[in-house]
Amino acid sequence: MSLNLNVVEASASLSAPVNAEKALVSKVAWRLMPLIMVCYLFAFFDRINISFAKFQLQTDLSLSDTAYGLGAGLFVVGYVLFEVPSNMMLYKVGARRWIARIMMSWGLATAAMVFVTSEWQFYALRFVIGAMEAGFAPGVLYYLTLWFPQHYRGRITSMLFLASAFAGLVGAPFSGLVLEHLDGVLQIRGWHWLFLLGGVPCIGLGILVLKLLKDRIEDAHWLTPTEKTLLSSRIAQHEPHKGGSALLAALRTPGFLTLGLIYFLIQVASYGLNFWAPQLIRSAGTESPVMIGLLTAIPYICGAISMVVIGRLSDATGERRKFVAGLVAMGALGFFCAGIFVNHTTFLIVALGLLGAGVIASIPSFWTLPPKLLAGAGAGAAGGIAVINTLGQFGGIVSPVMVGRIKDLTGSTTPALYVIGVAALIAVALLLWGLPQKLRTLDKNQVE
Repeated sequence: MSLNLNVVEASASLSAPVNAEKALVSKVAWRLMPLIMVCYLFAFFDRINISFAKFQLQTDLSLSDTAYGLGAGLFVVGYVLFEVPSNMMLYKVGARRWIARIMMSWGLATAAMVFVTSEWQFYALRFVIGAMEAGFAPGVLYYLTLWFPQHYRGRITSMLFLASAFAGLVGAPFSGLVLEHLDGVLQIRGWHWLFLLGGVPCIGLGILVLKLLKDRIEDAHWLTPTEKTLLSSRIAQHEPHKGGSALLAALRTPGFLTLGLIYFLIQVASYGLNFWAPQLIRSAGTESPVMIGLLTAIPYICGAISMVVIGRLSDATGERRKFVAGLVAMGALGFFCAGIFVNHTTFLIVALGLLGAGVIASIPSFWTLPPKLLAGAGAGAAGGIAVINTLGQFGGIVSPVMVGRIKDLTGSTTPALYVIGVAALIAVALLLWGLPQKLRTLDKNQVE
């Protein structure tokens, strides 16, 4: 009897610190994540709003589909070119201040789209918007490492990707309403209103970031001294070693470049969805901007559901690679079906739902692989992950230009959909047969 009591007491003494840590992490999450998620939602909406403005924008500026694709892609060019310098400044001036600067500057640049009246202005400002937003996502991810222990960061990061799905879910119907009901109000075109309403709130959000977020745990007045000590110790306990291999050594890791190619192909598919879904729905026979917006939200709804379900299954089984491959394969099937049913609205929406469930959910699932490959690379791991992200972003340059060019040459987006579907299948093949043994092993669960 006494033995049983000792076991119960020991179990209780072990679970108490765990419960205290969970409660503390939950408190921090509720304090920080709502504002961060809203900021991330606007960041993703800033990437997709161009797809809803496309119809009016092309008419007003007399743009071909190739020119539209180039302008859409120039956003990513600016983002890629300035991402590394932006990250360097973030470490120098502090994450909170730099994230606030990014929010306010890209908000101003996005709102400035109301002054665009020519093709070259469209190109220039799209580049500037990308440059102003450069470093936002890495900056947010770095900020989270200052506040959450390592074994909680997976689920916290997933919340950010859910915000991107909600950007499509909320932003698509919102864009349709703006284009239909605000066009001509105050003599401002609907697509100008779209960028104005997407940019101005970012300025206010940047001010809120400065006022509400803190750079250090020690500065959080809403935490008790005991909570600050506990949280700091948990974060320090799991911090990776500050030394380690150089970036060049990380780049030489077997499978590194393969991961970069896989992410590039996934981003080709992702930007194909983000920039062209409204056009596909309109070409199938839907004219109302509101209805186009509502139907465009469906892939993002499916993506959000898939993200949650697959994320839980992946954590429960420890399997990463095969789940990513399965999701990308689902996206490829969606692209092929979208090409087959391009003139049939009902089946097209089903195809886009399948596409969204696969492509959108594949991105957070993919990001479980690079840290696993580069584990033990020390300081080189962070740089290596940034390089993989940069390689992937080139897909955002290639995809919109390629689709636009194919549509101008053939008069149809169908061939481009098939090309993207093939690219996704190549990514599947690389995931299943092109990665080293290190990425084929199962992950052990770290947190219940």
